Amino acid sequence: MNYELVIDATASEINIALLRGKALIELSKEKSDIRFSVGDIYLGKIKKIMPGLNAAFVDIGFKKDAFLHYLDLGPQFNTLKDYLSLAISRKGRMPSLHRFKRNPDIKKDGKISDVLRSGEPVVVQIVKEPISTKGPRLTSEISLAGRNLVLLPFYDKVSVSQKIESPEEKNRLKRLLQSIKPQHYGVIVRTAAEGKKVAELDAELRALVKKWENAFLQLRNAKPPKLMIRELDRVSVILRDLLGVSFSTIWVNDLQLYQEMQDYIRTIAPEKVKIVKHYKGKLPIFEHFGINRQIKSLFGRTVSFKNGSYLIIEHTEALHVIDVNSGNRSKAGDSQETNALEVNLAAAEAIARQLRLRDMGGIIVVDFIDMTSPEHRQRVYEKMKEAMAEDRTKHNILPLSKFGLMQITRQRVRPVLDIKTEEVCPVCLGTGKIGPSILLTDKIENHLKEILEKHHFKKLTLRVHPFIEAYLNKGFASIRKKWSRKYHCKLNVEALSSLNFLDYLFIDSYGDEVID
Repeated sequence: MNYELVIDATASEINIALLRGKALIELSKEKSDIRFSVGDIYLGKIKKIMPGLNAAFVDIGFKKDAFLHYLDLGPQFNTLKDYLSLAISRKGRMPSLHRFKRNPDIKKDGKISDVLRSGEPVVVQIVKEPISTKGPRLTSEISLAGRNLVLLPFYDKVSVSQKIESPEEKNRLKRLLQSIKPQHYGVIVRTAAEGKKVAELDAELRALVKKWENAFLQLRNAKPPKLMIRELDRVSVILRDLLGVSFSTIWVNDLQLYQEMQDYIRTIAPEKVKIVKHYKGKLPIFEHFGINRQIKSLFGRTVSFKNGSYLIIEHTEALHVIDVNSGNRSKAGDSQETNALEVNLAAAEAIARQLRLRDMGGIIVVDFIDMTSPEHRQRVYEKMKEAMAEDRTKHNILPLSKFGLMQITRQRVRPVLDIKTEEVCPVCLGTGKIGPSILLTDKIENHLKEILEKHHFKKLTLRVHPFIEAYLNKGFASIRKKWSRKYHCKLNVEALSSLNFLDYLFIDSYGDEVID
């Protein structure tokens, strides 16, 4: 099934929607001044050793100190420390890693105080963004991801993605990488490398090694905290990980971002550069592709999914709870058990979509409708595994308990995406009292008059809720036509479902909102 990426870039944020067969399956909202941090590599400073936790707090420049556990240091942590010390204090050339002498692995059950001291520098990589009251989570087992390969400094092992099914292809890729990789570098071969030629893989491997070594060349006399290697932005990460045969089109409404994405794809998959398209439509891009309507229906506490059935989704600090309800759904002649099975099977697909869409992580408990048959419970379990097979985030699913509960764990690397779908009443503004709604057209007309007296536009577009649009365009002698004749301005009225019921916008001929 084809994937489409739709990107809405504004001055304040970038909204990224991933569609599969026109259905929204992933949504990301990223502020322009707050960038995606998972994968970034920092030179940090140890602020405090916590022997009771066997961990340390590290200053990497965030508001809250980051957390580094002993088990996340990596076996070759002492070698990394020595390499870092040489990079900071060196006076001559920095030796390549494949010529650097490795230390023995640190103890698996060792103590953090044996290898770290307060105030010393340390190389770390962010694996979880700050969530709620917690700072970022760190690791010193550094990895650099490319499109086909993941580079692991201080390791020598080559492993191949389990999603590559052919044993012959696995062996080919493993032998190939073992023959071309430098010493003291490990490599994970990603699924995208299947069928790739040695020249392409060698070029990417060399680029990753150069990226790593150049970062250490910049550390001479450096003082932490310092950003060493920046991960790609969220859009580029999605492109790198998903750009395959099934990825058909990328729509973006910003010309500069469109050109940047073309340049990026030209470097990783030049044959696919034509799939990037610049959206030039009059309607907002999310409105044109029906994404705003899907957002309204898919977020919120209650989510309908099939024939009146619905989910109730609750978020807490410790876990997420999803309750499956059949609503008023029932089929004549079918038993309660059969109805429960059909609702639960449909719910499994809806839940898998919700987990990915909201990026829900941690512990998820699902309360399915009770079923007495063990075979039916097993079918729901298998359906859930099938529905989550395409989820790139690490997860684990347990079979249903005798109480109809399913436990799911899903890796949490950033806060859950929570979009409020409930709207404050646009008429009473939450007070419970409203003004005369019959005066809405007078309000719009007065505003139109003020704008035209000030700017003398010859053409304007009025965007309103679909109900109001139908009213203003109704009939041969519509209100819209009366206003056009009265004020000598060509006025178009367009429906915008993302607007509140009595909200409206005036748009000029350049597509910009008219603000007095």
